[in-house]
Amino acid sequence: MEVKVAGSERTPLSHLERLGIYPPLAWGFLAVLLLMCACGVESGFLSAYLVNKGISASAVALVFAAYGATATFASWLSGALSDLWGPKRVMFIGLAIWLVFHVGFLWLGVAPGNYPLLLFFYGMRGFGFPLFAYGFLVWITVATPARNLGTSLGWFWFAFAAGFPTLGSLVASYMVPRVGPYLTLWWALAFVAAAGLALAGVRDPTGTRRLAPAGENPIKTLIFSATIAWKIPKIGIGGIVRTINTAAQLGFLVFLPVYCTTKVGFTLTQWLRLLTILSVTNVIWNLLFGIIGDKFGWRRTVALFGGVGCAVSTLLLYYSMQGHPANYTLAVIAGMFYGATLSAYTPLGAIMAALAPDRKGAAMAILNLGAGASAWAGPAIVGIFLPLVGVGGVMWIFAVLYAISAVLTAFMKVAEDPGG
Repeated sequence: MEVKVAGSERTPLSHLERLGIYPPLAWGFLAVLLLMCACGVESGFLSAYLVNKGISASAVALVFAAYGATATFASWLSGALSDLWGPKRVMFIGLAIWLVFHVGFLWLGVAPGNYPLLLFFYGMRGFGFPLFAYGFLVWITVATPARNLGTSLGWFWFAFAAGFPTLGSLVASYMVPRVGPYLTLWWALAFVAAAGLALAGVRDPTGTRRLAPAGENPIKTLIFSATIAWKIPKIGIGGIVRTINTAAQLGFLVFLPVYCTTKVGFTLTQWLRLLTILSVTNVIWNLLFGIIGDKFGWRRTVALFGGVGCAVSTLLLYYSMQGHPANYTLAVIAGMFYGATLSAYTPLGAIMAALAPDRKGAAMAILNLGAGASAWAGPAIVGIFLPLVGVGGVMWIFAVLYAISAVLTAFMKVAEDPGG
């Protein structure tokens, strides 16, 4: 496979280009993987560890709520600040925040058991990963050629999900029994430092300069990053679709562990293995649906495989567990189906970027805001409706939301879409 360059010469595609990765950005994907590994290290044990240190469950919940709030705000900021300063600077700011506040969290909060400082430092650390990871997502959309954008976004979500929680949890499973939870949390800093080294290797110049028009007032730039959602309604629609994308996934984590182990009859080990298989399937299909989107069409992939697919797979996941006794193999297959269809929203970032070609940072700010909003929207739906309609009713609510996202995506037509 070859591409034309100036004149009549032809240059063969590099191995990275054949994989759909824009070569100047290659080190950035590794950087995202490493930073998300650091986030994933704590994901499986931090809440239990804090409770074991004498902090009440409700106080621990407040710690995570503070983290979720700052992460949601930072998700929007990642695009808005990329418009102002360029994605690379935003990523380094996110990296510094992660390092500084994680050290404060461990040294001044966890070690002496100082709850107010623990709450403050962990909450502030929530600004770190969205600025880093979603800053790079913006960088991908402004630097990658349109023909490979869907695939590149697939690689981004592959790296993101491979690190959090997949590889991060795997690292913790080996570290915690050997050095204990506290030192394992310190070891997470090694992944963050390595992520910084990888980021330093990214040489694409696009990410080093502001994306907003030259001379535009910084306040106006920030305001535009918020108001673009109704100035260009399709971008607002995209933010809603992105919220629906992972709201159910995060909501499932609130009630399915208890439901599966107390009502369905699965053991905790069986549930954890089901969740792991679902997550690994999601990691793999993040990449595959990026490639499919570049061939089949971004909008069609999101609407059909994502919206319709998730609506069906959500219900299959629920009804696969209704046998007496429940069929574990059938539940695992349904979980894999859900993990795969969840990945079909990958090309949504390409659509959002194409909707505002001159203001991609602002468009991605809304997409990233949707990603952050899903962290509280999913659990909120569960908290409100689970007592009213039960597990089955909540699963149907999520399935209907997925179907609505398919309808909404149908209105997000862009000329650059390979599928028209």
